[in-house]
Amino acid sequence: MAPHLAMAGDKTLVETNANPEPATQGEESRPTPVEYDIERVEQVYRKLDRRIIPAFWILYFICSAIRSNIGLAQTMNANVGHDLITMLNLSSNDVSTALALFYVSYVIFDCPSNLIMSRLSPRVWMARIVFAVGVIGACFTAVRAAWSLKLLRFLLGVVIAGMWPGMSYYLTLFYPPSRTGKRIGQYFTAAQVSAAVVGLVSAGFQLMDGRGGLVGFQWMFLIYGLLAIVLGWTLLWWLPERPLPPGVKRERSGFMKWLPPTPEALTGEDALVHYEDLKRVYHPRPWILKDLGYVLIDWRLWPLTLMYFGVVGVGIGTQLYGTVIIRGINSSFTGVQLSLLFAPIWIMDLIAILLVTPVSDRFHRLRPLFFSCAVCIQIAGLLTVTFAPTSNPWARYGGLLMVGFGLGPTVPICMTWTNEIFQQRHGEVGVAAASALVSGLGNLGSITTTYALYTGWPADAVAGPHQYRRSNLVMIGILCVSILSSIVMFVALKVVGNKPSQKISSGGSSMIDGADEFQDGAARRELQQRGFGRMWWSKRT
Repeated sequence: MAPHLAMAGDKTLVETNANPEPATQGEESRPTPVEYDIERVEQVYRKLDRRIIPAFWILYFICSAIRSNIGLAQTMNANVGHDLITMLNLSSNDVSTALALFYVSYVIFDCPSNLIMSRLSPRVWMARIVFAVGVIGACFTAVRAAWSLKLLRFLLGVVIAGMWPGMSYYLTLFYPPSRTGKRIGQYFTAAQVSAAVVGLVSAGFQLMDGRGGLVGFQWMFLIYGLLAIVLGWTLLWWLPERPLPPGVKRERSGFMKWLPPTPEALTGEDALVHYEDLKRVYHPRPWILKDLGYVLIDWRLWPLTLMYFGVVGVGIGTQLYGTVIIRGINSSFTGVQLSLLFAPIWIMDLIAILLVTPVSDRFHRLRPLFFSCAVCIQIAGLLTVTFAPTSNPWARYGGLLMVGFGLGPTVPICMTWTNEIFQQRHGEVGVAAASALVSGLGNLGSITTTYALYTGWPADAVAGPHQYRRSNLVMIGILCVSILSSIVMFVALKVVGNKPSQKISSGGSSMIDGADEFQDGAARRELQQRGFGRMWWSKRT
């Protein structure tokens, strides 16, 4: 019989083989529980934080910059004709197609990439993604025509596919799903800081225009690409491999023999505490295609996808067209002013992430409420941008700041809820497949906003007081779909529940040996919300 974990107040009861009680006939001896104080468990997770979160933050910062800097390139040095559109003689349709092609390839390759990561070394696969993103990002320096821009955007989507859901999946190898929201939010702030910093730094790149035979946006593409190449190689040493049970020696075989080793994430007693608290990740069940099929036909996947569809569509639309929207508010803004005004939108986004995601972890059963409230703030912001008087452009800009604030916590909450639901129901393959499918299919919203809206909608892009009004209203509509989907998901889970799937076809999993064995220390704590217990003020009391 496998070790059994229980809870006693703030203690995690960990049963070991020390001092076993006499066994009755036909029954295995039950080990005596050893208590680990919850603060000791938290100490282990904080140690993991110091190893994993900074690496994820930096890689997401640089990859987000490479993914989105094409939006800034459209307006950089436009006053001297050195912006991307003028240099490549792009039409509005060329820009929209190039932006959308990234998400086409991303949607196609997102799930396969994540499934490969679950089979191979997650550390190596993540380093491969970042290195390849750097190579493609640097190649943007050489674009000379619309076809080459479209080709590189498609290839960028191919190589970056699996990064975002892969990071979410990687976290579940080290943390309970209910505690990943705050951590996803922590490294997700890199995208917001990246959007703000890239906007500010682009002002500096514009001052480099003409140096070394490169225009400002070419310098931007080249430097960010080189940084990603260096980081991709560094991650091989930085990120830890998936954890092994205490006492098990890691064997390096195949291509892993030729790659540099990385220190274990935890050793000694820390490794033992983590093993007993999160035993489910140490004994992953080998999955087959039939298991993947059960994930694909699970109805829980589709409300989550629609939730993600709306918020990521608005987020990417704001990120890529933010400077275009601001210029529509006041056409007299210069390129540098547009870059400086773009940054505060993502500062508001960052503030919301830091405020909301930790609280959503403490009240993890109320994630749809946190999600829906944040989406309502986005809708209010878009209504302000759309209908505020044109005589007061700063009121409309304030609406963009509201959109930024509302965007912040929505994506981390959606991904965390996906992890919680599908790890409990389908195990590791559920997390790997569902996080990738929600991210990939949800990014169809990005294709909608980048290809069909704003500059991709010529009739809506005509200069005037109603410029981009219909695009804004479409974004409000897909946000309403996100709210409705979160409500449907919440109600359906209350009615149907989320018990582990009984259609598991392959063996070797704690899920199929009994519910108690799957309920490790972390899973037992997840049965109740932490609330505001053990906050700094309660500890002082």
